[in-house]
Amino acid sequence: MDTNEDLQARGRALSSPVRLRILRLCLHQPRTNKEIAEVLELNPATALHHVRTLLATGFLVADQPRTGNRGAKEIPYRATGLSWTSRIPNAAPVLVETFLQEIEGLQPEEIDVWRLGVKLNDEHRTEMMHRLREVLEDYARRGPDADGTATSILLAHHLDRTAD
Repeated sequence: MDTNEDLQARGRALSSPVRLRILRLCLHQPRTNKEIAEVLELNPATALHHVRTLLATGFLVADQPRTGNRGAKEIPYRATGLSWTSRIPNAAPVLVETFLQEIEGLQPEEIDVWRLGVKLNDEHRTEMMHRLREVLEDYARRGPDADGTATSILLAHHLDRTAD
C-alpha cells in the first residue's frame, strides 16, 4: 500500500516535462542516461538527476547492464507504465508543456489534431470520457507492435466558458 509520502513523491516526479519526456523515450526501448541526455539535449548530470528521481519513484527500472562502444558499463532504463495510472496534481500545464516540447520541430503534417465542441450533461460527459479512456487503455495494454512507429497522444477536455 502506498503511503501519502509515496504518492506525493510520485506527483512531484511527474510534475516535470523533462521527466515525462524521459518516460516516453524509455517506453518502448530501454535507453541509457547518455542516450537520454543526447536525445533531450541535456547535460548528462541533469539527465541523471531526473533518471534517479524516476527510479526512486518506480516510474523507471534498470535493465541488465551492457557494454558500451568504449567498453564502459552502461545501464539502460525502461519505463514501467506506472505513470499511466498515477495522478499528477494540476496536470494540465505540465502535460501541455510536455506536448509542446515533444512537437517542437515537427512538420504540420506530422501532427494530427482534432478539435470538437459538444454540449453534454454530466452523465453524458462522464460516459464520453470513460469510453475514451477505455479505448486508450486498451491500446496501451496491447503493448508495442514490432513493426510499429512510436507516437504520442494528448487528449484534453475542458469547459468552454465562451459557448454558453
